[in-house]
Amino acid sequence: MTPTLHNDRLLRALLRQPVDVTPVWLMRQAGRYLPEYRATRARAGSFMTLCQTPELACEVTLQPLARFPLDAAILFSDILTVPDAMGLGLSFSEGEGPQFARPLRSASDIDRLGVPDPEVELRYVMDAVRLIRRELAGQVPLIGFAGSPWTLATYMVEGGSSKDYARIKALSYDQPERLHRLLTVTTEAVTAYLNAQVAAGAQALMVFDTWGGILTPRAYRAFSLTYMARIVAELPRAAEGRPVPVILFTKGGGAWLEDLAATGCDAIGIDWTVDLGAARRQVGARVALQGNLDPTALYATAPVIRQQVAQLLDDFGPGPGHVFNLGHGIQPGIDPDRVRALVEAVHDLSAPLHTGGRA
Repeated sequence: MTPTLHNDRLLRALLRQPVDVTPVWLMRQAGRYLPEYRATRARAGSFMTLCQTPELACEVTLQPLARFPLDAAILFSDILTVPDAMGLGLSFSEGEGPQFARPLRSASDIDRLGVPDPEVELRYVMDAVRLIRRELAGQVPLIGFAGSPWTLATYMVEGGSSKDYARIKALSYDQPERLHRLLTVTTEAVTAYLNAQVAAGAQALMVFDTWGGILTPRAYRAFSLTYMARIVAELPRAAEGRPVPVILFTKGGGAWLEDLAATGCDAIGIDWTVDLGAARRQVGARVALQGNLDPTALYATAPVIRQQVAQLLDDFGPGPGHVFNLGHGIQPGIDPDRVRALVEAVHDLSAPLHTGGRA
């Protein structure tokens, strides 16, 4: 029997339904800024072991909820688990970030790619989702996620992180049909992965398009937006008797809010370079908005953080459809007490904006 969801603010806000206060969760809320995370990571021995051990992934997913009154848990994993399951050989080197042992260097490399079975090659992720849902016991909803096809493709072609994206951009200009083949199979893999997360218990989904903002407007629509729209169209819109909201987030994607809203997603994540009030006026009631405090604001003192929260809440204005978040992930050096100040400020200051809302 599915436990009752005691706090459904996040799900309601993503669907633009009334809430009592603005819900808040944070990208990378389970991460290196928490000493308990660092202890678990050391016990695991490697980041990959941490991701691939459901009990440890569950442990770190729940750690921030034990500290802060957050309104959601987000699955602890990595966007690159999908290309790893496609055979590229993912590893993480300290100080260098992710690396693939077998990056895509030829048409035959792309043609060999297949769609992994989420309950086989990615079973450890699905087991983590099931375990987290059980341990949450209905406390807050669980967000599942994946990287966008374009973002995954950049890592798969570059072989890891990149400063200039020379290989993937050269591919987009010289051999766009080859890139479209890669994006098509990656879209199928991401769609299957997200569907499996919902079947395992994820109650909302987010697609991280981390590198969409490096593209020209025409290239963004061709190589990123089109494929995210395909994913949205193939996702289950309900499970366990209630809707499963979908959030799309393109870092640096402020110019394309209306295009994102037209995909059929429920919410758009925006980074700190976008004016929240202007974004709300632009998309109207078509989608909810998630964001968008500058992550470096958490280096400030608690009173300044509270002031910044108040400003963003005022920018969005009264009524439903806002999920408070950072414009990107928490920096590793942040003091956890500053995160507490942020979360408490959001709940405290947003209450007057939601008269008559449901908890």
